[in-house]
Amino acid sequence: MLPADHDDPFAQFKTTFFEECSELLTDMETHLADLESGEFENETLHAIFRAVHSIKAGAGAFSFNRLVAFSHKFEYLLDEMREGRLQISEKLVETLFRSFDVLSDLIGFAQNAEVPDDSFGEDALEAIQSFLSDTPIVTAAKPEVKESSNSSADDEDQVHHYRIEFSPHEAMYRHANEPLLIIRELKELGEVNIKVDMSRLPALSAMEPEDAYFSWVFELWTTFERDDVDEVFEFVVDDCDLTIITVDDSGHVTAVDVSLADGDGADEGFGLFADDPLEPATPSEASAPAGAEEDTAETIADATPSVAATSPQVSPPTSPDESDTKDVDSSGEGALAGDGAGGDGAIDPPAAAGAAAGPKGPGAPTPKAASIRVDVDRVDILVNMVGELVITQAMLLQEVENSGMASTDRISTGMGEMSTHIRDLQENVMAIRMQPVKSVFSRMPRIVRDVSKKLAKKVKLTTIGENTEVDKTVIEELADPLTHMIRNSLDHGLETPAERLAAGKPEEGSITLSAEHRGGRIVIEIIDDGRGINREKVYRLAQEKGVIPKDADLSDEEIDNLIFAPGFSTADEVTDLSGRGVGMDVVRRNIQSLGGRVSVHSTPGKGTRFLLTLPLTLAVLDGMIVGIATQRYVIPINSILETVRPTPEQVDELVGGAGMVVFIRGEYIRIVEVGRIFELDGALTDPTKALVILVETEGGKVLGLLVDELHGQQQVVIKSLETNFKQVDGIASATILGNGNVCLIMDIDQLAKMQIPGSLGLGQEGYGRRRLAAE
Repeated sequence: MLPADHDDPFAQFKTTFFEECSELLTDMETHLADLESGEFENETLHAIFRAVHSIKAGAGAFSFNRLVAFSHKFEYLLDEMREGRLQISEKLVETLFRSFDVLSDLIGFAQNAEVPDDSFGEDALEAIQSFLSDTPIVTAAKPEVKESSNSSADDEDQVHHYRIEFSPHEAMYRHANEPLLIIRELKELGEVNIKVDMSRLPALSAMEPEDAYFSWVFELWTTFERDDVDEVFEFVVDDCDLTIITVDDSGHVTAVDVSLADGDGADEGFGLFADDPLEPATPSEASAPAGAEEDTAETIADATPSVAATSPQVSPPTSPDESDTKDVDSSGEGALAGDGAGGDGAIDPPAAAGAAAGPKGPGAPTPKAASIRVDVDRVDILVNMVGELVITQAMLLQEVENSGMASTDRISTGMGEMSTHIRDLQENVMAIRMQPVKSVFSRMPRIVRDVSKKLAKKVKLTTIGENTEVDKTVIEELADPLTHMIRNSLDHGLETPAERLAAGKPEEGSITLSAEHRGGRIVIEIIDDGRGINREKVYRLAQEKGVIPKDADLSDEEIDNLIFAPGFSTADEVTDLSGRGVGMDVVRRNIQSLGGRVSVHSTPGKGTRFLLTLPLTLAVLDGMIVGIATQRYVIPINSILETVRPTPEQVDELVGGAGMVVFIRGEYIRIVEVGRIFELDGALTDPTKALVILVETEGGKVLGLLVDELHGQQQVVIKSLETNFKQVDGIASATILGNGNVCLIMDIDQLAKMQIPGSLGLGQEGYGRRRLAAE
């Protein structure tokens, strides 16, 4: 976040700018990955160019000069690529990625109010320059201005003289276009004399703060060609009326080019603020002098009488007439600072510009934005308030039932309507926090690219389900775990090209990153087609490090899960990628802190699959309240398939007293005796007298939870048990019931792996558990 500066009047706009930068960088990284893969269209280059240009424009508005300077060079390189003057190659793409990194770092420096070293980014600039060595780069050096038409013919560069009449439309500022930046770019081309026209400035009471009222007339003397002048106005041509007049050495007009925007707002819409729908141009805004683009000076003079009348002879800037104009220094600062100073001393705009840029009437409606930016803290407060409202509603409902008033039609109807409204409110509030996982997935191609190059491996990353939505809080915590797991697959999972060829595999390895909704949760899979987990090595190292006992008897799945043990690593040496034994441990802790879980399934020689399951939201859920002995628990509704009370013929005990199974529709389903696992006195142990709730785990297995009774369905507010108390096996989180009591929410997948205390096969830290005969 931007350091707080209460004295900075632009602080809120800077915050918006940096948020926009973050989005632009994310999109850029995705497009750069497409560029490298070869799977791109021309629009890919245009999108990268627009992103850099938008960052440059916003940076210029806040005087982030280092960022502007680098963006300008970066932008020039991209423009050469767009024009086809540079062919895409591996070296060029590498330069683009290096430039992207520097651009991202410079944004970070600006955001934190830090100043980078003078040498920062020089290597990227040198790489850019190496590609542009045969192409002149626009610099800030000013050409010498001709003093008269009798200047020496031996001058190395010819000086061109242009008169530019620039009249912005009212909505120009709302599209992140800033005249000051245009003036600064014109300065880089040569000598500029500026005159500002304030004739459109309304009374203060009628002023709209986001509308543009000024027009400018620029006199430019430059050695650069006309294309360079056009490029300055490239991104505002749809938001202004522009006339560029070419003047010869004798001061006569030789060409006039008039660009009148149609005012339909069909521009790219990128920049600091959201797009506004623009109104169609009025007839006066769409008109232009007939024949304005004829090639002969005579026709031009006839078509532009104001030019011929007011500027028959145009000379270099000496002593501009101040009787009908307001002069501005060449920096352009005064032209903008004078906005709002009144209309005194304004010139009459030229005919072409004047006809095209009449102000709208004072009663004309101002276009309104379709979206707003809201601080995430405010959304969090709203979510918490909705959560408390859900709890209050549950308490009120229970009090009404206890008092016997629930039988009253009006009260019953009112409570039902209130429940519906609260549910709708909760769903809409939660929708505000939902975001696609694309913001995290889009970072992974760059990680794969960099790590695979360092390891000399060929890898293709495939992403599936990028638009799967999940709570913003979950999104923010996903980046680190996914990064660790992708790096783990690259370093430990995938073989080198030579090893893959020897094993009969394609030279290029494959990693698939996917996301989907399943059972009210989000499931993320990372699958590689590498060598798989070397279980013998993992088992031996786990014994040597004391992670498991020397005589531990582990299943293949339990051996695979040893890689999540703290301090455990199979790397032979410590590198900047692996060997410290902290990566996968961090993954498990981070996922568990979000109420999720991570598991691994590996097939030697074929590959490994990591499975992450996380709640869609950390705020509320629909649950079934069940009773076991004297306690109440919540089972997530999305996990429940059905509830049965089996007959004695349907229930069987496993060999050795390891548990029970129930036979339903041709399948044996394991019964999890929750009361015995939690050691609750008085819990029913006979399935034929209790209830068996069939639930589905994240892996698709069906279990039967043995409970005493059902108390009904209820929407509950999730409270973190780990934050407020500590992690409890078999419990995902907690909630508060209508009577004010705390109720624990079951973790179905963890219960499936737990054993009844004192049963056979329970080893140290849960390792060496006896597998049930039914499985």
